[in-house]
Amino acid sequence: MRARHGAAAVGDDYSHLHTWSVRERAAFWREVWRVCDVSASSIDGSDPSSPAGVALDRMEPPGTTSGPRWFPNARLNYAEHLVKHRDGRTAIVAWTERGWTRSWTYAELFAEVSRISQGLKAIGVRKGDRVAAFMPNVAETVIAMIATTAIGAVWTSCSPDFGHKGVLDRLGQVEPKVLFTTDGYRYGGRVIETLQRAIDLCAELPTVETLIVVPYVKAEPSLRGIDNAVAWRDLGRDEPPDSFPVTRVAFDHPLFIMYSSGTTGLPKCLVHGHGGTLLQHLKEHVLHGDVKRESRVFYYTTCGWMMWNWLVSALAVGATIVLYDGSPIPPRETGILWRLAAEEQLTHFGTSAKFLAMAEKLGQEPARDRDLSALEVIFSTGSPLAEHSYDWVSSAISPDVRLSSISGGTDLLSCFALGAPTLPVHRGELQCVGLGMAVEVWDSDGNPLIGAPGELVCTKPFPSMPIGFWNDPDGKKYRAAYFEHFDGVWRHGDWAQRTSPHGLMILGRSDATLNPGGVRIGTAEIYRQVEQIPEVLESLVIGQEIVVDGTADVRIVLFVKLRDGHSLDEPLRQSIRTRIRTEASPHHVPKVIIEVPDIPRTVSGKITELAVRDVIHGRPVLNTDALANPEALEFFRGLAREAVLVV
Repeated sequence: MRARHGAAAVGDDYSHLHTWSVRERAAFWREVWRVCDVSASSIDGSDPSSPAGVALDRMEPPGTTSGPRWFPNARLNYAEHLVKHRDGRTAIVAWTERGWTRSWTYAELFAEVSRISQGLKAIGVRKGDRVAAFMPNVAETVIAMIATTAIGAVWTSCSPDFGHKGVLDRLGQVEPKVLFTTDGYRYGGRVIETLQRAIDLCAELPTVETLIVVPYVKAEPSLRGIDNAVAWRDLGRDEPPDSFPVTRVAFDHPLFIMYSSGTTGLPKCLVHGHGGTLLQHLKEHVLHGDVKRESRVFYYTTCGWMMWNWLVSALAVGATIVLYDGSPIPPRETGILWRLAAEEQLTHFGTSAKFLAMAEKLGQEPARDRDLSALEVIFSTGSPLAEHSYDWVSSAISPDVRLSSISGGTDLLSCFALGAPTLPVHRGELQCVGLGMAVEVWDSDGNPLIGAPGELVCTKPFPSMPIGFWNDPDGKKYRAAYFEHFDGVWRHGDWAQRTSPHGLMILGRSDATLNPGGVRIGTAEIYRQVEQIPEVLESLVIGQEIVVDGTADVRIVLFVKLRDGHSLDEPLRQSIRTRIRTEASPHHVPKVIIEVPDIPRTVSGKITELAVRDVIHGRPVLNTDALANPEALEFFRGLAREAVLVV
């Protein structure tokens, strides 16, 4: 980039490069296109990467007249890039709780994608149709997605641990034509059958014309008596083996429909496009992750979380991706993911902050008896990564591994802040904001902040903005979600703090911040301290609305789940309060600490502070089907019924 655009313009360090990438967005994204070898054609024979129309300064939904237009002359296809390598290198490796199951070369991947793609066309799937999956994280899910998007149809998925209503709340909005399912999945040493659940879903999804069944827990699940069911092995079986019906589409043609968590109402359906997803993921994998053809990349995820889409995009680099279906800490082998990392010689290991904290709590030392020398990067996301987790990774795995805490979301299907191979890792911080991303932290008046907490915003357009919300033709829901808090600026909903010179700290969700005595506090500031208490397994904190002397205020209530063999006595309460007071501030100290049997969380593993807060205040939780363990809310309802938290 320095050679093509001038050393003075691009600079010789990350700060200069980032400034240039935001200031000259058209030039930067065109460079990503070139460096990452994007394949495309154009509608008039000109250069498809021409940046005309890219750099509009006002942030608006892309589908509106004032919204940004990215590479309007280009015609491309995301799926085409995932199977452009068709050789004998390993493309996909699949594991379960039992260990390795099988692998696929790029040649084998292409052959299967070709078959399934032709099979979908044969049963009537066309450009723009929605194809849904109710599938675990297995290779067939990846193949079905690539085959679907290759013909211009739109992919959407829910993992099979979603409740029945949770799936209907999502798929019912987008009206899929085809549903892929397995006959079951494995988790925590158990087999959970799902074929009947898929049949029941089809009965309530009238647009589904074909149910495609993938064998998984049984070699040949019976399809007798199931209307419109097709076995995976029969789909496209008679089609030519080397035909790949790829359809190049507009840059902003719908690719994926993703869903918000849905814990505060019906999930939002976010539509992401081919070009924006491809460019953003290539930038993050190649420039920020240093993923190469010889890399072996893993992320612990389900097919209902955006990190699955992000992981699969590494196929566009030609890397090997490793899939895992099961519990991250199954009862028979709590260190199975570290065994996977060693046996597969992973270079990039992705997980959640919660998993790293849990591994530390369990006393795991992954590098002690395993060869993790190939490991270059550990990705962490899902919640803020505490400082002590940085220390644990350095001591228990390697001080040479780059620990990349990353943060973004389903909203952008990518990251606002992540890592960089040329930058140092600072304890407790995300290394940098992403190239091409005009990320800032603002106070309530819209003034940029450095070294103080505020709202995370993005002030300029970026290509992976959703192209729209499903069934939101005028963009009203889209605008309300991101652009109304600060006019014309993307307000993400994270409470964050910029650090010098490049970094960022995520302090929690803006709508879950605490405000005792008028002092705004991010929940992560409390979690960082509490979860270093040896007796505490995990915790959840809320702000309880109270009235003191006729004045409305908030008091901090902390719920803790303790390790087996411990109980919340007064010495432990005092220990928790002392640590928080000493390491955070007196404002952070909870007024009430209560032991709980479990912490409610979404199916993607995130704790649900808002749901607990609503229960404690006697408000309904609008969508418990979005929770992995909705029964955990009953304890909190009991607290409310018994007036335990009455002031």
